[in-house]
Order: sequence, then C-alpha cells, then structure tokens
Amino acid sequence: MHVMVIGLNYRTAPIEIRERFTFEDDTIGIALEKLKNTKSVLEAVILSTCNRVEVYAIVDQLHTGEHFIKKFLSQWFDMDKSRFTPFLDIKVNAEATEHLFRVVNGLDSMILGETQILGQVRHAFLTAQQYQTTGILFNQLFKQAITFAKKVHTETGIDANAVSVSYAAVELAKKIYESLDDKAVLIVGAGETSELTAIHLFSHGVKQVMVANRTLDKAKELANTFKGIPYTLDQLAIALERADIVISSTGASTAIIDRELVSKVMKNRGDKPLFFIDIAVPRDIAPEVNQLENVFLYDIDDLNGIVDINLKERQKIAIQIEGWIEEEVYVFYQWINTLGVIPLVAALREKSFKIQEETMNSLQNKLPYLNERELSVIRKHTKSIVNQMLKDPIMRIKEAAAEPEAKEMMEYFKSIFALNEELIKSNPVYENLSKQQNASPTGSIHWLLKSRAGLK
Repeated sequence: MHVMVIGLNYRTAPIEIRERFTFEDDTIGIALEKLKNTKSVLEAVILSTCNRVEVYAIVDQLHTGEHFIKKFLSQWFDMDKSRFTPFLDIKVNAEATEHLFRVVNGLDSMILGETQILGQVRHAFLTAQQYQTTGILFNQLFKQAITFAKKVHTETGIDANAVSVSYAAVELAKKIYESLDDKAVLIVGAGETSELTAIHLFSHGVKQVMVANRTLDKAKELANTFKGIPYTLDQLAIALERADIVISSTGASTAIIDRELVSKVMKNRGDKPLFFIDIAVPRDIAPEVNQLENVFLYDIDDLNGIVDINLKERQKIAIQIEGWIEEEVYVFYQWINTLGVIPLVAALREKSFKIQEETMNSLQNKLPYLNERELSVIRKHTKSIVNQMLKDPIMRIKEAAAEPEAKEMMEYFKSIFALNEELIKSNPVYENLSKQQNASPTGSIHWLLKSRAGLK
C-alpha cells in the first residue's frame, strides 16, 4: 500500500486550469464514491478549495493508482489528460504524508500560515468519512494532522493577525485607496469567504457595505451584521453604480459580472473609477472587464505576494513547524508499524484473560463461601497480575515491529505464546487490515520499510 496525493494548486497551475477543476458541494459525495470504486484506490479524500484541488488516496500500487486517478479526473471534468497532467503535483508515501501536514498548517498556502485551510481539510475529511471512503490509515492520518494543526496554531501564534485570501483582498483595497473610511464596498456573495472579507473591511474602517447575493435573505443576513444594504444579483447594476470597490466571492460556475454589464454601469458613473477584486474560483468577473476605461480588475492570482505583514516572523515560525512535521510523519509511520502487531497483542490478551477467567471460575467452585466483594477484589488483582505480566512482552514486540526482522520476530512471538492463527484472525483489526491490504497485517510493515527512506 502507498499514500498518494495528486492535485493542482496555485503554484503548479494557472487559474484558467484551476477553475475547471472544482468539485461542487452537491456532487462531492458522488465523486468520492466513484473515486473509491476506482481500480487500485483503497481509501480517498478530496480537498477542493479556491487555491487547490487534491486527491488523497491509499493505493495498492503506485503506477496503477496514479494512472486510474488521472483517468478519474479526466472523466469527471471531461478533459483530456494531456491538457492537465503537465500541471499536476504528485507526491507519494512519506512525501505525500508530509505534504498533508504542511497543507493543513497553512505552510503550502498562498498566504503563509492562513488558518482557513484547517477547516477546509477537516471538512474534506469528515465528508469522506460520511461517504465511507476512508479507512484505518486515513482515519488515523487526517485526525493526527488536524489535531497537530490545532496545537500549532495555539502554541505558535502563526495565525496572529490572520492573513487569508479575504484579508489579502482587503490589503489590496487599502493599497488602492489610502483610507477606506469614506469608500463604499460591494461584497458579491454571502458565504464564509465573503463574511471574513466583511469582518476585515470593518476592522479597517469601512462604514459603507453592500452585499449582493443570489438570495435576498442571505444578503440581508450578512448585510445586517455590518449595518449594510442587501441586494439580489438581479440588482447588481444598481449596487455597482454606488460602489468604489467590488470584492466578489461566489460559488457560481460561470462569470456573473461581464463586460456588457460593467460598460452600462460606467456610463452612469462619469469618471469615477471602479475597482474589482475577484477572489472566486471559477472567476466571478469576466477578464474583458479590465479593458474598460477607469475599470481595474484583480483576480486571485494577483493576490500572491501582496501581504507582507508578519511575513518574516511567520517564516521563522514556519521553519520551526517544519521540524515538528518531520516528527509527526515519523510518529505516523511508527504507528503504521504497530498495525502488524495489534492482532498478535489482542490474541495474547484474549488468551491471557481467558485463563484468568477460567482460574476465577475454578476458585469460585473450590471456595464457594467467598462473597461477591471478596471475589471482586480477587478478580481485580488477578487481572492486574495479567496486565503487569503482559506489559513488557507487548512493549518489546511493538518495538520489534520497527525493525527489519519484524516478520521473524512476530513469528517467534506467536510461537513463544502459542498463539494459533484462528485466534489471531478472529480479531476485527486483522480482518480490516486484510481487507485493505489484501495481505497479512505484516504487509503494512513491508510497505513502511520500503517507504521510510523518504523520511530523511
């Protein structure tokens, strides 16, 4: 088995390609199920944001897995593989695992250390769990990565004065105008990104906020929070005439503001300039709008590098986090190693406590005058003896699982404690691992030994 991530991001692919690769919320479940049923894919999570689309997968073979995931992307987005494969970023095993930890901590984001991605990774993982496309490995890996990222944000403060795409949009607005106090800002879209943008705008002095959305209720909800004016998308022309800055972030699949609309609006504005900041993928505003006089359009790619606040400090913290990520990846692979011994440990414990229970039954028959309290004390202490006797052997076999001779050591362990195969295979963990690997539990160790070279 192998961990693999295949995707596009703002570094590898231009917006023209990325906007074609967007998984819609209402079809993500179908996509996950189709991906899970793809040949070679054992587990799958799809992460789709405005800056990246990534397929995380556990595959049984690297080349086969890569081939069929590319085929899945080609079919899902109805695009020939030759058009998008040059832009794909592909990582496997330890490098793929490390990539996930970097992504969830915002170290691979357009704006270093942004925290929005943590929620997006968590949502992607929970969605995959909902559609039952994750298993033993991804359940552990994603939970570990999300927990680690929460801890990093708390302990390092890398997200202090949070810098996100929405924040970058506000920073760009501040560069356009020295002060935002007397400017009217139109926010198109009423989703999470739009709300974050409105919060940042308010904190930087904006007092005139308008919100345009497909549904008026959603527009009112966001506008009321900031004492703004709500509009529907059908009223965009009216709102555009009153705005100085337009920040757009909707989930529309095609442009909702085109050249014809803006051209009509500009005729009623005189020489008053209009600035558009499009932070949606796919883009909300047609690129041709930028050709109009006194109209200035910036899209999400223009935001790269705009925000320098706290960047140097964030880079220092990022270096520290990179070191912690190495440790986390190592911990995950050590956990992988222990999977092979779990059925053995479970079998040993089951056998040991069966002996303990049989002894208790015998004792109760021979000493019938013992009351329930006395039996409970004896049962507790005999279980304690069993646990103490098992502690060292279990610790030793877990340590041995990380060694090259792990398979031989586990066979020796089975022999010493006379653990039969029937008892081992009756353990649920053995059954799950066997299904996932189509091999014995020791297959996970073999995979680890082959991939650990990528850790250093």
